[in-house]
Parts: sequence; C-alpha cells; structure tokens
Amino acid sequence: MAYGFIEGCVDSHASALAAVRGGADRLELCANLSIGGTTPSLGLFRQVRRDCDLPVNVLIRPRFGDFLYSEAEVEEMEDCVRRFRDLGADGVVLGALTRWGTLDQAVMARLMEAAGSMAVTLHRAFDMTRDPLEALEAAIALGCRTILTSGQEKDAPAGAETLGALREKAAGRVEIMAGCGVRAGSIRDIHRRTGVHVFHTSGRRGPVDSGMIYRKPTVSMGLPSLPEYELWRTDEEEFRACAEIVHSLTPFS
Repeated sequence: MAYGFIEGCVDSHASALAAVRGGADRLELCANLSIGGTTPSLGLFRQVRRDCDLPVNVLIRPRFGDFLYSEAEVEEMEDCVRRFRDLGADGVVLGALTRWGTLDQAVMARLMEAAGSMAVTLHRAFDMTRDPLEALEAAIALGCRTILTSGQEKDAPAGAETLGALREKAAGRVEIMAGCGVRAGSIRDIHRRTGVHVFHTSGRRGPVDSGMIYRKPTVSMGLPSLPEYELWRTDEEEFRACAEIVHSLTPFS
C-alpha cells in the first residue's frame, strides 16, 4: 500500500466509475449511503467487479440503525460474506456490538471465519463503542486489517485527537483509516494533526436532481427527511481533488 491511500465509498455503478476515474485506490461498495450504508445487491457487485479494475471491499450491514444484531441477522450477514467472497470480493467491511457498547467478539469471529482470506475492515460501529482503545485492541486481536473511524466524533476533523491517539497506539498492528468529513479542504489538516494517511470518502459534492418530470407531491417512498427527487452520486472532480492531495502526502520526518 502506498503511503497516501484513498478509498472511495460508493453505492452505485455510476459512483464507482466516477471514483475510479478520480483516482481511487480501492472501493468500498454499499447501498443506501444516505442512511449510512447497507449491504449492496449481488447484481451491483457484479457490475462493479466487471467494470472497475480496483480492489473492491463490500459493506456487510443488513439494515439501518444500531449494530446490535439478532441471531437471524448474524446468519444473514454470514451468508452475505460467503456469497461476496465466492464472487471475488477483495474484502468485507463489517462490525457488531454488544448491548454494553463493546465489540461483539463472538459475532465478529463468526463473520471473520466466513470471510476466510479476505481482508476485513471494522466499520464505524467502532465509533459507537464505549472505549476506543479497548475496541482497538479487540479489533487487533480479532485480526481486522483496517479500522474506519472518525475518531468517535461527528467527523474526522472533530475527532483528530482520538485519531492520532489510535494511530499511535495501533503502532502498525492495524491500519487506521479516517472517514466522515474527509474533503479536499480537510485532508492535509487531518494528516498534520493525526499522522493518518489512509482516507475514506464518497467524494459527493451535492445532490443531483432526479430525471422525473411528473412528481407526486403527496406520497413519499422513503424517510420524510430525505427529498424524494434528489440523488447523491460521487463527483469525479471532487474525488480527484481529494485523491491528488492524498497521493501527495509524505511521511513526517
């Protein structure tokens, strides 16, 4: 892995292509980014795997909401991990918590066993744990290769102090990847304050208006807080701006 590394978080074929053209080093493929991301369809994965010549890690998250999962949901996740493994995914992105806010090591171990030789990223369930250093050591013990985190704050700039502490404590045993609030205007500052040099971004600039001409004003098919006729997509130029900065980073002397 190069020093400056950027992962594109995408939930559509169009966004995946835009991130690739913009200079992504790897993709995290998901669905429904507007609600934090859920497991993508097998069909979408096949399209992206076919058309994008980059490593593709797949988000395994069966639903919106917390990370406390029922047995049925764990079985669903295990099945998804195996299916994406068999289809050629390079890695999976997952996480599970206990009701007390610790990593659910039993569930995580099951999911990681299903992953086999695939790389495993612990997603931002990490940011919902009660103690980041405790969760860090648990993730390392489980064999996670990467932790995606905002430093347990609303975004990575706000969580810079914790991100730096995590990177120092990890000491190369696991990769700390900064996510949330990663923009062209924040990357150098995050790197300067934390030493973190692996970044995760969707590269979205703003909503794209739907192509619908007729619009039913009295019916909503989603969350009332989400506009029905706005689509969010990775913006190639926005992503390229981020990638160019990340790839220009150099280690501290």
